Amino acid sequence: MGNKDGTSLAFSELRKESQDLYNRIHSIAEDAAFVDQVYRSYPRLPLIPNMRCGAWYTDPDTTSNERAYFKSTDGHTGNWSFNLRRPNLHILPLICAHAGLLLVDSTRAGKRMPDALSKTVPIWCAVINRAVLKTAQNMNVDADAWNTKLYTPPGVVSAQEHDQMEQKLDGWADDLAASFYVLPKLQYPLRPIWITPSTTIFPKFPGTDAERRFYPIICISASKQVLDGMERRITGFAYIQGSGDDHELWSMGLTPAQFWKHKQTLLNANRNELPTLVQALTSSPNTQSARTNSVASFHPTPIHHVDGKLSICTTHDIPSSLDDEFVVVYLTSADQAPPALKDHSRILYIQTPQGKKGQHHFLHSVLPQAMPFIFLHLQNTRRVCIACETGTDTSIGVALAALTKFFDDAGEICDEYEYEREGALSKDDIKTRLHWIITSCPQANPSRTTLKRVNEFLLSPPEFLLSPPKLLSPSGAPTPPHERKTTSIPETIP
Repeated sequence: MGNKDGTSLAFSELRKESQDLYNRIHSIAEDAAFVDQVYRSYPRLPLIPNMRCGAWYTDPDTTSNERAYFKSTDGHTGNWSFNLRRPNLHILPLICAHAGLLLVDSTRAGKRMPDALSKTVPIWCAVINRAVLKTAQNMNVDADAWNTKLYTPPGVVSAQEHDQMEQKLDGWADDLAASFYVLPKLQYPLRPIWITPSTTIFPKFPGTDAERRFYPIICISASKQVLDGMERRITGFAYIQGSGDDHELWSMGLTPAQFWKHKQTLLNANRNELPTLVQALTSSPNTQSARTNSVASFHPTPIHHVDGKLSICTTHDIPSSLDDEFVVVYLTSADQAPPALKDHSRILYIQTPQGKKGQHHFLHSVLPQAMPFIFLHLQNTRRVCIACETGTDTSIGVALAALTKFFDDAGEICDEYEYEREGALSKDDIKTRLHWIITSCPQANPSRTTLKRVNEFLLSPPEFLLSPPKLLSPSGAPTPPHERKTTSIPETIP
């Protein structure tokens, strides 16, 4: 019994040490120094983080404004995928303009590099290269000289897994070539290259077009692989491999942007005072995004295929006053609407609970309330901005439903309100509209649950959706049952 208690206590101490804020901050700083060393070796190539983890290791002063969204799950063994919900085509112009790219990510104990870099990115490069050939009539590509091979890091991906991945590439390339997405003209194929802290010699690449044969996608795995994921440092901290991962568990609300802004202050703090310092930084009004009072600074992300008639943003982006051109669907988990926006005539507030309750609410209340409001204002030539707290999930679901119901394939508003056009929509229609959104808003990351609810809302018979909605009044309080009314389209705009 004593031995069990001792072992349990030891494991508890190890877990506590691995989540320690001081250890994490200093480990990130060590890894970031390595990333900077690689960047200085390739000063002409743009540096971008693979979100979310990569942002901890990349200095905003040297990082491109673009972000990559390669998920490790798309590279997990047996689950390989070129995901059309995360095509990352927005970084191709950057690659073409600079003849390559530096991509930063990290991983926790047990691996030399994350699956996102060892498998997801190689799949992406090979699929892009093959899709280019499938649209070569528009690309003027020499098919015989165009390299479409799959490259994976030796010693990380087995030969068997490599072969299994390679067998799926043409199918994914066919899907990409047949999708709404448009590939930019590539002068050279993409090829992944890997650099880790154990790399002794950084590779060199031709500096001229005459010598160049491919665009290098240099995958930087920022963290050193250490035994059990932890290694003592003589400077007084325990190095934690992949410290930027799962930051909700240890960061106390600190964000990568705040870390880089206050980096030296944080690193100079001792272990005992660091939590208090972080708490002060994260709660200070100066470090939080204040709501803007200026319409001029309001720039939601427009959906280009519909000429910006619909746009996406976060709830924090909404100004206290709106241009006459805009109306807003404001999706919030908060109990009350912000005072500055309370009772605004052109803002529709809808409460969006979290968890399983929120899934039902999204299908039976959020979407049925939002659609008539959106269609009314589209008919009256106003632009509709759809906002949620992240700008990447719930708002995307509402925008997707509206694009599918109210816009034809050319991106034109439908002539009549087709709220009940049963059988007229298909999953392909929904998929294409999602591609419209992702093309304009690459950070869009709707959950599977959100997409499933949108599909149910658009494709299910009307009787499936009949459920009394729980409305959110302008004050933020749920509307009492006896005051609820059936959602309808008003005759005039306020």
